[in-house]
Amino acid sequence: MHDFKIATAQFENKSGDKAYNLSVIDKLTGKAASEGAKVAVFHECSVTGYTFARKLDKEQMLGLAELIPEGPSIKELQRIAARHDMVVLAGLFEKDRENNLYKAYVCVDKNGLVARYRKLHPFINPHLTPGNEYCVFDLFGWKCGILICYDNNVIENVRATKLLGADIIFMPHVTMCTPSTRPGAGFVDPKLWENREKDPTSLRLEFDGMKGRGWLMKWLPARAYDNAVYAVFSNPIGMDDDQLKNGCSMIVDPFGDIIAECRTLGDDIAIATITAEKLEMAGGKRYIKARRPDLYRDVIGKEHKPEQKIVWLEGKE
Repeated sequence: MHDFKIATAQFENKSGDKAYNLSVIDKLTGKAASEGAKVAVFHECSVTGYTFARKLDKEQMLGLAELIPEGPSIKELQRIAARHDMVVLAGLFEKDRENNLYKAYVCVDKNGLVARYRKLHPFINPHLTPGNEYCVFDLFGWKCGILICYDNNVIENVRATKLLGADIIFMPHVTMCTPSTRPGAGFVDPKLWENREKDPTSLRLEFDGMKGRGWLMKWLPARAYDNAVYAVFSNPIGMDDDQLKNGCSMIVDPFGDIIAECRTLGDDIAIATITAEKLEMAGGKRYIKARRPDLYRDVIGKEHKPEQKIVWLEGKE
C-alpha cells in the first residue's frame, strides 16, 4: 500500500439546491487536487442538503432522490472527478425502481461509481429504508469502508467494517449542535453565525464546547484507536435548514491522533497523508489479534429489537 493524501471538506450546503452544492464540491475538489490530494470527502447528504428533509412527504422525497448510478448527480460527480483527476465521496438521497428511499453515500472516480453505501440507521425522514449491508472497497491498494453518521455511534458497525478488511473508514456526518440527554448539548444560536466576522470568539466557544467538538472528542478518536483505522470525518458548517452546524471535519489516524482538521469558519478542506506504517504500529492491531470471540459470540449475536429515539427532530430539548 502506497502513501497518499486525503482531503476532508466542510461547507455550508443549500437545502435542495443540488446545482449549488455540486458547484461547491467541484471548487473544493479542485482545491484539494491543487494541494496534492487524491481523494476529496464530503459530508452526509452534501449533494442534496439534509435537515430540511424532515419536513418532506414521500412524493417530495421521491422528487429529491435519485437512482444510483444513473442519476444526474452521480454523472456530475463523475465529471468533477475526471476534471480534477480525483476520487470524490459525497452523499445524497437515493430511490430504487420500486420507489424505496435510502440515505446513500457514493465513491466516484473518472470512470464512474466505485462504491455505494446505504445508511443502516436513517432517521431524518420516516420514509427512508435502512440499508442492510456493510461496504468495503479498494482505493489505491487500500481497503476502505463507509459508515454514515449514526452508524458510527453503534460501535459494532465500526468493528465489523474493520473486520471485513477496512483500514480507512469514511465517516460522513451532519452532527453536533443539537439537543441530547447528555449534559451540555443543545442548539447553537444562528445569530452567532450571522455575526461570525465581528465576533468569531463567541461562535468558536459554542462550536468547540460540549455542544460541538467537545462531544466529538469523547468518541471519534476511540473509534480510530480501538480499530486501528484512519477515520475520515466530514461535517457541514453553517446553516443546514434552520440548524447551525460546526464543521470541524478532520482525519484521525490509527493512534487516535488528529492529523488534519478544518478550523476556519467557512467552506474549507483539511489534508493528511495516509501511511501504512501506522497500521502496523497501532495498538488496535494487537487488540484485534487478541480477541476471544468464543467468549462473546453468543452475547453479541443474541436476538435484539433495535430502538432509536432522536430528540432533536422535534426541535425540543
